[in-house]
This record gives sequence, structure tokens and C-alpha cells, in this order.
Amino acid sequence: MPFLKRISVDWTRLPPQDRNRYPFDIPAIRGLEALDLRTDVTFFVGDNGSGKSTLLEAIGESCGFSIVGGKDLVLRKEKDDVTLAEYLRLSWMPKVNGGLFFRAETFDAFADYIDEMAKDPYIGRGAYAPYGGKSLHERSHGQAFLSFIGGRFGRQGLYLLDEPESALSPQNQLTFLAVLRDMERSGIAQFIIATHSPILMAYPGADILQFDGDSIRRAEYEDTEHYRLTRDFLNHRERYFRNLFDEEDELE
Repeated sequence: MPFLKRISVDWTRLPPQDRNRYPFDIPAIRGLEALDLRTDVTFFVGDNGSGKSTLLEAIGESCGFSIVGGKDLVLRKEKDDVTLAEYLRLSWMPKVNGGLFFRAETFDAFADYIDEMAKDPYIGRGAYAPYGGKSLHERSHGQAFLSFIGGRFGRQGLYLLDEPESALSPQNQLTFLAVLRDMERSGIAQFIIATHSPILMAYPGADILQFDGDSIRRAEYEDTEHYRLTRDFLNHRERYFRNLFDEEDELE
């Protein structure tokens, strides 16, 4: 069962003049009162700008996580706006302190951080020990991400992942699903994952929360736009091309 049981927003504390500014003007965020988390693996899905990453990052801020890595790493982008975290209320049973926030687009910053640690005479190449003994920059993006998973996911905690598929080929997304299964069965981890990947959100038994206009609602996998659009495109791609391209274009 999940450690984090509920996410709610205390709107009474938000000044009225702030209700129409970012991130409170995002329709799904503005309509959020409370979300109950029922499973160890929850997916946030929705279009770009729907608020899923904004809420995920605010949860991470409320947990004390840095932008990647957890509480023991301090990496942050200056443009991050985590104001929403000030009004979140997280309900736990039991409370856990471990875990991390991961965003694929800041992974290079994390790899740079590990390289800097390796230059410390007291740490040296021991900084690479959790990641296969060498710099994450010496691998492909996908291989580095899987090494990161192996080095950081073995602890009890809440794991917040923002579009991890950005670093993974379809085959490595399947490998990642196997890691999720092992962690879930261990009983030490809870995952909340913002994703656009139909492969990832197909994970059996996961809860899918759809950021849809001014609401966040539960959805069945087959009812998500990601699944329906991908399935329809693969089955009828010529029809999509006819609609997308000029009639003069020749399709090979």
C-alpha cells in the first residue's frame, strides 16, 4: 500500500489576488481539492501544460527533494516555480523520508554533479560506485538513466519521476517496467510518474490520473488519449498523413 495517501490543497491560505497567476491559473490545478492515492504506482497523464509536472514538482518540494537525486543532492534550476508547494498538504501512513525527484531534462546536471564529486580527493572514483564504476557521461542517455535507477532506487521512499521515457528507448522502457515491478513487490517504494508514454502507463495495476481540462480524474488505460491515438495511428497511419500533409506530398 502507498505511503503517501492523499494530496490536498489548502486554498484558504492563498491570497485572492494570487488565484489568477501561475501556477494557480492552470485549470486542473485550480480545480484540485484532494487526490487519494490508492496504489504504489500512480501515473499523471495529460497534454503539455495540463499541470501534471507542476503538481509533481510541488510534491517533491513538499518532501524536501531537490530537482534530481533526493534530499542529499542540491540541484535546482533558477526558473523553477514551486509556489504551489506552500499550499499542499500531504497525508502519510507511515511517513517516509527517503526517495527522490527525477526529471529527464536535468539528468545531465546530475551526471555533472557526480563527476565533480569524483574530483574530491576524499571521495574519488568511489562517487561512481553506485553507477557501475564510471561516469554517467560515458554511457548513452538511456544506459546512464538505467544505471542511475540501479544506484538510487534501492531505498525505501517516494519516487517522483517526470517523463522518464525521454531518456529511454521503447526496449529500455520495458526494462524500466521490470524495475518498477521489482520495487513494488519489495514493499519499500511508491512511484508517482508524469508520462506521455503508452508503454509506461500500461503497467498492470497502476492508477492513472488524467489531467483533463479543469479536473483530475481517474481513467482506464484504454480510455486515455495516449493509448487511443497511438493505437489508431499505428493502424491507420496513411489516413493521418493525408490529413497532416499537403495533398501534393507523395507518401512512400
